[in-house]
This record gives sequence, structure tokens and C-alpha cells, in this order.
Amino acid sequence: MIARRKRTDAVFAVLGAISILIGLGVLVILLIDLLRTGMPRLSWEFFTSFPSRRPAQAGILSAWVGSMLIMLVTMICALPLGVAAGVYLEEYARKTKLSAIIEINIANLAGVPSIVWGLMALGVFVHQFHFGPTIKTAGLTLGLLVLPIVIIATREAIRAIPQNIREASYACGATRWQTTWYHIIPYSMSGILTGSIIAMSRAIGETAPLITIGALSYISFLPESPFSREFPFINFQWLDSGYAALPIQMFNWVGRPDRKFQQNAAAAGIVLILLTMSMNAIAIFLRYKLRKRIHW
Repeated sequence: MIARRKRTDAVFAVLGAISILIGLGVLVILLIDLLRTGMPRLSWEFFTSFPSRRPAQAGILSAWVGSMLIMLVTMICALPLGVAAGVYLEEYARKTKLSAIIEINIANLAGVPSIVWGLMALGVFVHQFHFGPTIKTAGLTLGLLVLPIVIIATREAIRAIPQNIREASYACGATRWQTTWYHIIPYSMSGILTGSIIAMSRAIGETAPLITIGALSYISFLPESPFSREFPFINFQWLDSGYAALPIQMFNWVGRPDRKFQQNAAAAGIVLILLTMSMNAIAIFLRYKLRKRIHW
């Protein structure tokens, strides 16, 4: 029986390794094809030019600026609310039937297809609140999309904190809030930041919600700058501006019959992958730095 189980384990290990190699092989082939197609189009002019009907002159200036502004709104909306909700559910909420229902719904919302969030935003933000197809609407939509992910990541990071840290803090006379603020949150911050940045990495590549709420596939202007030279040095007019985004620009170019537009789409895909990898690299760096400061 033991020998049979060892053989079964060995077969399973081999099948798992083959599956990993097949998946990685397909991914490598796709990346090589993407790089081979898009690399010749990457240049400074590609980043500083607006979209054009001439593929050789087309660029992604409005697309990457729009993506950055949308991510700014998404971060402001999702991160503080998600972290606060995660801390409350894990440290303050009582374990009742209501809290169990809330936890189940949060887990379910994390798996809802993104197109559903787009339809919800179309009905609520665009038609009910009359926000229109603006940066504000896009940021709120993606913020709601990644909010459950941030909550779950926050809770998992807090659960990883040993219980004896809480008990030691309470033994020294600290309140629950002091324990949470001075011990739980600092010790779990690396996990919270990692989960939050990974959630932002998902948001930056979403296409279906932006198409549903009316993102522009062609735009020849930039939104107003968030900063102003006059007091209070902050400008909010850009929130009501039309926008483009990198996934939308890629979707538009892929549908063109001219192969040169498909090369532009491949180049935009490389930029999007680099942005996503950069955000993940920042998450890994922050996690490493914060964990070095913590001594259990």
C-alpha cells in the first residue's frame, strides 16, 4: 500500500510538472510573439503622440495618461475604504450571522465578472447620478471592482499576526484601538500593500467595464491637470473629462484590418505588461522593506 501511494504521488508530481511546463511554454511563446511584433513600434514618439488614423503616426499619449488618472481615482476610492473595512471585520466585528453573511458576500463579490460591475456603473453612476462617461465614473467603477479584493487581502494580512502580540498589548494596558493602530496595522502593512497593489494591477488591465460605461476609443486631447498654480493648488475639473485607457486603445487597434495597427496594439500591450510588472515589483519591494523592519 505504501509503495502504491508513493507511485501515485510520483505520477501526480510528474503530471503537475508537465502542466506547469505547458502553461509556461504557451506564455513564453505568446510573450515572444508580442515582443517581436510590438518592439519596433516602441519609441518616444509613440508615448508622446495622440491616436491617429495613420498607424505610423499613432501613439498612446491620451491612453496612458487616462489610465494613470483612472488609477489615481481608483486608489483614492478603494484603498482607504477597503483597508478600513478589513480592519473592522477582523478586529472589531462580532462573529454573528450578520457578519458571516457579509463575509460570504464579500467573497462572492470578489469573483463577480467585471462586465457586471460595468453594467451596474452604467445604471447607477451614468444614468442615475448623471456622472456621464468621465474619469470619475471609470475610477469609481474600478474602485468598486477591486474593493472586495482589498478587503480580503487586508483580512488575510491581519490574520497572519500572532495572537500573542494582541495579548501582550492588552496586558500592558493598551486599548483595542491602540493595539490595532500601533501593532496590528504596522505588522500587517506589508501584506496589505501587496494585496492592494495586486488589486490595482488587475484594475489597470480591465476593459469590459470601461467599454460598458462609454470610454472613448479615440481622443485627441488630454484632461485638465490635477494640479493648479493657484490656491488651493488642486484642480478637480479633470474628474469630469472624457478619457481613453490603454486597454480601450488596444481593443480599438486590434479591430482594425491594417496589420500596422495590430503592431501598435502589440506595443501598447507591452507597455501595459510593463506597468503591471512594475506595480508587482513595487509590491514585492515594499513587502521586503517592511518585513525587515519587523522583529517578532
